[in-house]
Amino acid sequence: MKAIIPAAGMGSRLRPHTHTAPKTLLHVAGKPILGHIIDALLAYDIREVVVIVGFLGDMIIDYISKNYNIKASFIEQKEPKGLGWAIYLAREHFVGDPVMITLGDTIFDLDISDLLKAKYDTIGTKIVDDPRRFGIVETNGEYVTRLIEKPEVPISNQALVGLYYIKSTELFGRCLEELVAKNITTRGEFQLTDALGLMLKHNCKITTFNVNGWFDCGKKDTLLATNRYLLSQIKTVDEYDDVIVIPPVYISSTAKVRNSVIGPYVSVADGAVIENSIIKDSIISSHAEVRQCLLETSLVGNNSSVIGVYKQLNLGDSSEIGYY
Repeated sequence: MKAIIPAAGMGSRLRPHTHTAPKTLLHVAGKPILGHIIDALLAYDIREVVVIVGFLGDMIIDYISKNYNIKASFIEQKEPKGLGWAIYLAREHFVGDPVMITLGDTIFDLDISDLLKAKYDTIGTKIVDDPRRFGIVETNGEYVTRLIEKPEVPISNQALVGLYYIKSTELFGRCLEELVAKNITTRGEFQLTDALGLMLKHNCKITTFNVNGWFDCGKKDTLLATNRYLLSQIKTVDEYDDVIVIPPVYISSTAKVRNSVIGPYVSVADGAVIENSIIKDSIISSHAEVRQCLLETSLVGNNSSVIGVYKQLNLGDSSEIGYY
């Protein structure tokens, strides 16, 4: 079975970091978001991925080719026309075979082994407080009867979470083609919800499955929340002679940390250097330098330098801040 990973979004809510890296390659709990997604797929013997890339897509191609022995195809999405358009571009890669679709900025913590045995097409949902921010599903208790993308007046509070298992791939492909041919758009974009709605009109049975472990990585606060959850699931780091570690924490084996207090909920990526600092609830990216700092709820980008500060930061790649 194949997995489709749409990863072409610009990630505007995570700027400045997404000026220099695709959103799906931002670090959380020790590895890029995309790494968490692919590792989860491999755990269920999904050995082929089709990744839809856009801005800085070469970085995604390079990351997968260097870190995974997996069959991978890449499709460039040149225009931001919506999720339905992204999947439409990949349609030739999955027609005839069941396919899993998982968004490139979302991490799931669930056992999908039963999902892969589903009799019908099925989509992941979660009950949310504010359904207006999501695609929404209405069911008759057994099957999906209606889907609406970000409704002003919600028909339910059962939200789509970005995980789809499609068995009727030939019909799915035809509905994507119909969506584009008839220019069926919502808010000016081709929506995946509209393609699924066309499947319903063709009498396709679609069920839902509940996803509690759903972690959005699309903006700073949700990225940090995801980091907190994932760190709480792993074994903490070894002790350091001159470092106080307050679990849960991830520190790369190639990072250098001295005379500091780290944690709780801090991840420190490869090659980072931290000295004489206190850091909590933060993500320190690859080869970043933090010295004489007190940081919390902060993102420090790759190759960035922060010296002498007590702040909340959202510092992009290759930046330097010094408070002397």
